[in-house]
Amino acid sequence: MGRARAITILMADDDADDRELAREALRVSQVPSDLRCVEDGEELLEYLSRSGRYSDPRTAPSPGLILLDLNMPRMDGREVLRTLKKDPLLKRIPVIILSTSRRDEDVLKSYDLGANCFITKPGSFSELIQVMKVLDACWIQIAELPRPAYS
Repeated sequence: MGRARAITILMADDDADDRELAREALRVSQVPSDLRCVEDGEELLEYLSRSGRYSDPRTAPSPGLILLDLNMPRMDGREVLRTLKKDPLLKRIPVIILSTSRRDEDVLKSYDLGANCFITKPGSFSELIQVMKVLDACWIQIAELPRPAYS
């Protein structure tokens, strides 16, 4: 059980502080990962479709896991989820919602749209480290993830 190589995690979040905290929490918790970040849903889809500045697979590796914020400008997480789960090449990428929302309707809608997990952003850095350790244990070390449909 367990993987020797790092997994590419693609995080979509419009808050630069949240992206940096996630990067640091992954480092501190020693999750074998390569975190790539985008600022909104449109940029996430550009990354996944390898368009524009993401056209080179060496600088935009296929993600094994997506961390998705719900409330972002231009295209929010719900719209992204709806789009991803309709695409035969992208629908198998596990999507974990990481949001400040605790609203039941956001949780239900996210699962209805195909989210694999819904996590409310923790209130402290130490709690975020624990979340990253759980993500590592479940999604990287234990779960069998599909190979990327594109490379």
